[in-house]
Amino acid sequence: MLSGRDIPVCTRQSRGLALRLCCAKEKPMNNAAILLLLTLAAVLEAGGDALARIALHSHAVPLLRLGLFGAAALVLFVYGVSVNLPPWNFGRLLGVYVCLFFLVAQIINFAIFGMRPNPPILAGGTLIMAGGLVMTFWRG
Repeated sequence: MLSGRDIPVCTRQSRGLALRLCCAKEKPMNNAAILLLLTLAAVLEAGGDALARIALHSHAVPLLRLGLFGAAALVLFVYGVSVNLPPWNFGRLLGVYVCLFFLVAQIINFAIFGMRPNPPILAGGTLIMAGGLVMTFWRG
C-alpha cells in the first residue's frame, strides 16, 4: 500500500490527465537535487525581477525596454515551472524556496544594484534561513 509520501506529486495534488502523464514515470528526486533545482528557480526569479526593474527604470529606447520586459516574462515563466518540479508538498517546497530566494536576491541586489543589506535585512534573513533549515531537515 502506498503512503502519501510514495505517491507522485502529480496524482496527489491534481487528478488532471496531463499532470499524471508528465510525471508518471519519474524517479524520486533526492534532497540535494531538489535544493539545486530550487536554487536555480531562485536565480531565475530574482534575475527576472531584476530585468523587469531595469526595464521599468531605464531611459533606453522603448523597443529595448520592451525587449527587457519580454526577457523578464520568459525568465519568470521558466522560474514558475522549475520551482514546482520537486515532488515535495507545496508548503514545504515554498518554505524552503523562500530561504534560497532571500539569499539569491541579496546577492543580485549587491552585484547588480550595488546595495548592501542593512542590519534589519540581515536580522530578518537570519530568521528566514533558520526557518528554511527547519523545513528542510526536520522529519516530522
